[in-house]
Amino acid sequence: MNPVDQRRRDFLGKAAVAAGAMIAPGVILYDYAHAKQGAEPVSGKVRWGMLIDTTKCASGCRECVDACNRENGLPGSTRPTDSQWIRKVDLKDLKSGKAVSLPVMCQHCAEPPCVDVCPTGASFKREDGIVLVDRHTCIGCRYCMMACPYKARSFVHEPTTGQKPDVPRGKGCVESCTLCVHKVDRGGTPSCVEACAAAGHGAIVFGDLNDPASEISKRVRAATTTQLRADLRTDNGVRYQGL
Repeated sequence: MNPVDQRRRDFLGKAAVAAGAMIAPGVILYDYAHAKQGAEPVSGKVRWGMLIDTTKCASGCRECVDACNRENGLPGSTRPTDSQWIRKVDLKDLKSGKAVSLPVMCQHCAEPPCVDVCPTGASFKREDGIVLVDRHTCIGCRYCMMACPYKARSFVHEPTTGQKPDVPRGKGCVESCTLCVHKVDRGGTPSCVEACAAAGHGAIVFGDLNDPASEISKRVRAATTTQLRADLRTDNGVRYQGL
């Protein structure tokens, strides 16, 4: 082999190694998209969702927000350019004076507008109802952010630091609540739910909306619940009680 060919071969070999190192975190997300981390494959038999009881959600409490930031390696600051997967919202009925506080995150719609407008297919919905973003194919156009009625998505403006192995993040991509898919696929519960329970509030219930025997299904049947912007008919996986 002549010196030129040898140098070309060495260069291509190093480039392949570098490329593999750069996409490795995204491979994890691909696995979650297909539930390869769990014992069972993703199935439409399950519809993951949340029920949030606003009568138990205290104004000023940030347990769910802080837990989300810790779990996903988010900065947790309030700068407009920083990602925020959950935000607390205080509402007041001007006629009755009734005030409520509630967390708002990706609503994991059955008919997600973000998926409809995505030009590359980076925004997608799993069969079990969890809506995700594939960072391999996200081009940062932010059409999904404009289409989301709940302002649930954030754009990563700056290089990320302190990334978690299970939660790949990167500059130039859109991101939002994943329902802690990396935990759910291993039989766990989203961190916001755990934090709310640990704080003694118990305002968030997580489970399978398709299972009539699950706690969330029983609660939805027994109480009056609301979907945010139900008029849009997106059929949200997140329901609210007490609104």
